[in-house]
Amino acid sequence: MKYGLFGINSGFCSTPQTIRSVSIAAEEAGFESLWTAEHVVLPDPQEPPSPAPPLTPILHPSTALSFIAGFTSRVQLCTGITLLAQRNAVVLAKEMASLDLLSGGRLTLGIGAGYLKAEFDALGVTFAERGARSDEYIDAMRELWSSEHPEYSGRFVNFSSIQSRPLPAQTGGPDIVVGGTSDAALRRAVTKAQGWYGFALDHDASAKAVEGLKRAADQNARMNSLGELEISITPRHPLTEESINQYEEMGVSRLIVPMNGQTEDELLAFVDQIATEFI
Repeated sequence: MKYGLFGINSGFCSTPQTIRSVSIAAEEAGFESLWTAEHVVLPDPQEPPSPAPPLTPILHPSTALSFIAGFTSRVQLCTGITLLAQRNAVVLAKEMASLDLLSGGRLTLGIGAGYLKAEFDALGVTFAERGARSDEYIDAMRELWSSEHPEYSGRFVNFSSIQSRPLPAQTGGPDIVVGGTSDAALRRAVTKAQGWYGFALDHDASAKAVEGLKRAADQNARMNSLGELEISITPRHPLTEESINQYEEMGVSRLIVPMNGQTEDELLAFVDQIATEFI
């Protein structure tokens, strides 16, 4: 089992000193990866399904990960997730290629379609189009990362006779991990991504999602170049040896643990606790 740490750019871990201390401690403790949260804006007042109070600080994911790349050397740097449909695909491809290069090929691009309509409204992006945009954007970004003569013609993205350099450090670009439990997200993971990410799921919900991935794999072709689908989960409940065994039996290969603590010292103590008990 690999262990990631979620929330390296948000909440009580959103100041430069705390991010630095926690990131270094996590790398030294053996965490495989650090994962960012993302919401460009939050509804005010908070209303379901908004996940956090409106004044919750959430740093821009690639900005935070670029900062972390400067004082770490081994830990994977992961967006958990980037709200793909809210972005410009060409700009995001440049942004992530730059981050991958500067970090020495340590980027994993977690993506999701999004679920807060108020956020899409503030950005001027049609909420109903988010799934179609996500599918197209993945293909367009990979074209920019891998083709000698990038060209793409779609409903939302069109380009030809251009170049976007430098290319990512990883050949073909960073691995893409799709978040979400909808049928569309599961299908997107199977057909377009190296991995799938389920956030804040208990064992029953995790098992249901894994079964959904198997059905999607039966119904949709997967390119051999994507390799075997890697499954990551952020558990809803605290870890135990028993729960870890249950996740492993499901086929989960990475647990991305949400940070717990309200001060730098508490966050560091949590990192040490997880490392001591499980890593």
